Amino acid sequence: MIDIKRILDEPELVAQNIKNRNKDIDISVATELHGERLKAIETVQTLRTRGNEIASQIPKAGDNREALIAEGKELKAKVKEAEAKLSEVEQALGKELRRYPNFLREDVPIGPDESANEVLRKFGEPTTFDFEPKDHLDLGEALDIIDMSSAAEVSGARFVYLKGDAVLLEFALVQYAMQTAMAEGFVPVIPPHIVSTQAMGAMGYLERGGEEEIYHLKNDDMVLIGTSEQSIGPMHMKQILDESKLPLRYLGFSPCYRREAGSYGKDTRGILRVHQFDKVEMFSFTTPEHSDEEHELILSIEEKMMQGLNLPHQVVRLASGDTGSPSARTYDIETWMPGQGAYRETSSTSNTTDYQTRRLNTRIRREGGNVFAHALNGTAFAIGRTLIAIMENYQQADGSIVVPEVLRGYVGKDRIEKRG
Repeated sequence: MIDIKRILDEPELVAQNIKNRNKDIDISVATELHGERLKAIETVQTLRTRGNEIASQIPKAGDNREALIAEGKELKAKVKEAEAKLSEVEQALGKELRRYPNFLREDVPIGPDESANEVLRKFGEPTTFDFEPKDHLDLGEALDIIDMSSAAEVSGARFVYLKGDAVLLEFALVQYAMQTAMAEGFVPVIPPHIVSTQAMGAMGYLERGGEEEIYHLKNDDMVLIGTSEQSIGPMHMKQILDESKLPLRYLGFSPCYRREAGSYGKDTRGILRVHQFDKVEMFSFTTPEHSDEEHELILSIEEKMMQGLNLPHQVVRLASGDTGSPSARTYDIETWMPGQGAYRETSSTSNTTDYQTRRLNTRIRREGGNVFAHALNGTAFAIGRTLIAIMENYQQADGSIVVPEVLRGYVGKDRIEKRG
């Protein structure tokens, strides 16, 4: 959520940011609600002041005592009515402010959609083969390490059983990510998979259709997380952080649950886009002055991990129209997937500045006034997509898959072949 003060002080900047984001928001709605709020506050304060005056006069009122008591009762009713009006206006203003996207960083390219994304650098070249390559699903089914048909019978479409060596590969990726990120001060965390709608809302994922992507446990007013970021961010909700202990760096491992309601008919083959997958996620709390520096660190860790796997990939800075509302800047790492003949997103990192922490009320203690912390997130590995990239890029003519060298110590073998 953005600060109403910026809308009041810099309306032109806010309007331009809205335009760059391809959003349709009339800033006069927020400014008018802010005016109504100020008037409502003044009314409440005036009534309370008069009520306090009456309360102090009653003990020495004499013959006027009954009249003052009657006026006091009347004022109490008016205060209650005025407070209800204030609460109503504050809720309306809060709801309106939650429609606003975060302010973009100056280096974000301006454009309507992903066509304006900027490729910053590439690692390696697209893999070529001297045989007809297969996609990951054909490979996985032949090796008996991916079973989607059984999962469809049990849970429905877009679920999967990973089996055998696919599971060993997954936990090899988890261990590799942990060792790499821990060397940079990230603390491993296994977070709750279920959070309150209040916590999810504070992270900025319930506006503008976001609730359609979330599995909602309506009997409990709770939701399943779509990434461990949504659970780690609220760890310090309503807390004041000690600046000397920043940055706080966490590395979360969790399942991720997504309804994918907006992707009907898209990426339906294989495990590229499923309703449940595992992910290792980095999350940092830092000062406003160091959040861009922290963003570059997270990106460098993502690149180091992908380079360690020796997978062809490119680093992309997302354009304004392709950047999610909570983010001020987002980088994607897109990895070459031979089965699709294209680069596809496998990692992402965003600086959300104080957009989430303002709602979470996560602040930093400072002399002269506390400030909101800045929060950042970054994918270490989205396991399913990384498995796809490994399987398709490291496949061999005989249908086996070479295990990337950096993972062999965890997997215990250098090649995945059909069992039996």
